[in-house]
Amino acid sequence: MRGTRAHVALYVRELGSRPSRRGANVVALDSGAGLSNSTLQQRLVSVRLFYDFLVEEGLRQDNPVGRGRYTPGARGGGQQRGLLRKLVKLPWTPSDEQWRSVLAIAAAEPVRTRLILALAYDAALRREELCSLRTDDLDPGRRLVRVRAETSKSRRDRVVPYSAVTEALLSQYLVHRATVIRAHGGLFLPESRRNFAQPLSL
Repeated sequence: MRGTRAHVALYVRELGSRPSRRGANVVALDSGAGLSNSTLQQRLVSVRLFYDFLVEEGLRQDNPVGRGRYTPGARGGGQQRGLLRKLVKLPWTPSDEQWRSVLAIAAAEPVRTRLILALAYDAALRREELCSLRTDDLDPGRRLVRVRAETSKSRRDRVVPYSAVTEALLSQYLVHRATVIRAHGGLFLPESRRNFAQPLSL
């Protein structure tokens, strides 16, 4: 309970020298150490929360971990850094060659798989949103698909468009789906004997 900011700084330094579980020669690019920046942040959060608890219980007066915060008029643009700088990386974007490899593999897949890929790309749908799509979520006349609030991460309804290429795949898939089952319901249906014509699971 008598830990100081210096003790926490030593802990952070020790974390930065720990080797990766995958081998001593593995170094995370964003931290230059065996642990990634996000892992270092997670370890530090647990210490910060522990000291928050001690302060709340009246066993300490302050939290030695501290937080980065904005202070008007302070040096460095008013931003005071925490013990460990948090890195925000841009999302990974595949190269043209990687995209071509994905599309070459997808071209040999059944129409259901190709439609899933096309809808995911066109409408930026997540896995749960794709698996939960129903036939009545589609508006083929206007090339729109409705994402219901109960399946979206934001818990909000949204309507998103899809391309003419996806429209052609959808038409092909609906013809194929009618050979499996004609009833309305889940859009993507497994065809294995174990769960034939049941809604696709995550």
